[in-house]
Amino acid sequence: MRVLIINTTERQGGPAIAAYRLTEALKSNGIKAKMLVRRKSTQQVTTVLAEYSLADRLSRVWERLSVALHTHLRHNRIYAIDFGHSGTDITELPEFKQADVIHLHWTNGGMLSLSSIEKIIASGKPLVWTLHDMWPFTGVCHYAHDCDHYTEHCHDCPQLNSRKHRDMAYRIFDRKAQMLQGARIQFVACSRWLGNMATNSRLLRDNKILCVPNAINTNLFRPRNKALARETLGLPAGKRLVLFSSHTLTDERKGFHYLKEAAKVLAAEHPEWTDKLGIVLIGKDIVPAMYHDIPFDVYPLSYIADEKRLVEVYNAVDLFAIPSLQDNLPNTIVEAMACGVPCIGFNVGGIPEMIDHLHNGYVADYKNVADLAAGIHWLLTEGDYDVLSREAARKAASAYGESNVAMKYISIYNRMTGRNE
Repeated sequence: MRVLIINTTERQGGPAIAAYRLTEALKSNGIKAKMLVRRKSTQQVTTVLAEYSLADRLSRVWERLSVALHTHLRHNRIYAIDFGHSGTDITELPEFKQADVIHLHWTNGGMLSLSSIEKIIASGKPLVWTLHDMWPFTGVCHYAHDCDHYTEHCHDCPQLNSRKHRDMAYRIFDRKAQMLQGARIQFVACSRWLGNMATNSRLLRDNKILCVPNAINTNLFRPRNKALARETLGLPAGKRLVLFSSHTLTDERKGFHYLKEAAKVLAAEHPEWTDKLGIVLIGKDIVPAMYHDIPFDVYPLSYIADEKRLVEVYNAVDLFAIPSLQDNLPNTIVEAMACGVPCIGFNVGGIPEMIDHLHNGYVADYKNVADLAAGIHWLLTEGDYDVLSREAARKAASAYGESNVAMKYISIYNRMTGRNE
C-alpha cells in the first residue's frame, strides 16, 4: 500500500514531527509511505518537496499581508489564524497519482489552500485528515480559546477583533462547509479532547471522529544516564532541574508566564530550594529579559531540532513543565515521558489524557499558579520519584509506541481502501 502524508514542513513544529514519525513508523511496518512538504529540512529520500510557482508564492505573501491587516498588525495573532487562500495543486504530482491513500496533517502556511483540498476531495482518492488543532472545523483560528461560535457558525471573530457578523471568519466557515459537504474523509484526532471539540462543531458533527495518538520512537527516546547527559550539556550535577520548552517563549498559549509565577511562589514558600532548583529553557531567541525575574538559576538552551540532542536534554532534567493554556496532544510530553521524566501541566486540552495525576506526573488546576507550584514541589520531594519515572516511561511505550500507532492507522487505511486487514 502506498500512502502520501502531507504536511507543510518536514521537521519544524509539533504536527511536522508527528507526521514525520508516523511516516517512519509506517515504513517500518510494511507501508510504502512518503511525505510531501513545502519546506524540507533533511535529506530523507522519502520526503518530497512540492514545487510552487511564482503565483503560488505571491498568493502566500498576499495572504500573510491580509491576515496582518485583519489582525491590526498584532504579532501574537498573525500566526494564530489562517485564511486558507494560498497553496498549490498537488493532484498532478506523480506521488499523488501513485498513492492509494492521501493523508493530510497540518497543511496551513501556504501548503494547501481550500481550493487545493477541494481538488484532492474531487480526485476520489481515500482521504484521511489528522487534526492537530481546531482549524479544520473553525472559520480561521487554530485554537478558539473561549469562543464557541464554531459549534454553530463562526462570526464576530474575537481573534480578528471583528464586530461584523459576516466577517472573514463567517465567509471562510461557509466555504469550508461547502467543501466538506458530501466529502468522504476519515477525520482522526490526536486526543479525545480535540475529538470531542470536532464532534461538537457544526462542520464535523456528522462525521465519525477516530482518536489515534502521535507516535514516539522508544528505542531513541528512553531513559539514559542522567549524570552523563548533564555533563554533555554543561548543566549542574547538584541541582534538581525543571525543563520548559517552546518554539518561542513569547507564545502566550504555552503559558511560560505561569511557570515564572509558580517559581516565585515556590521560592517564597520553600526558600531552602533557592540554591537547589534550576530552570532549563528551550526556545528561539531567548534573552535574559524573558526570565530575569525567576528566583532560581536559569539555563537557557537554543531551539533544538536534533532528536539525539533532545534526548540528552530530557535525560538531564528531573521534571518537564508544560503550563499550556490550550493544547492538543503535545509531542513534548510524550518525549519527556518516554525518557522517564514526570510531567506537570494544567487540566486542559489533551494534557490530562497523557499525564495520570500522581501516577506518572501532576495535573494542576487550570491557570492555578499555587497548584502548579505545589505540583512541582510534590513531584520533586513528596512523590516516589523512581516510581513516577518508571510509570512515565511505561505509559509512553504502551500508549504511544510507533508500532502500536502505525497499526491503528494501517487499519484505517485498509478500511478506506476496502482491503482485508
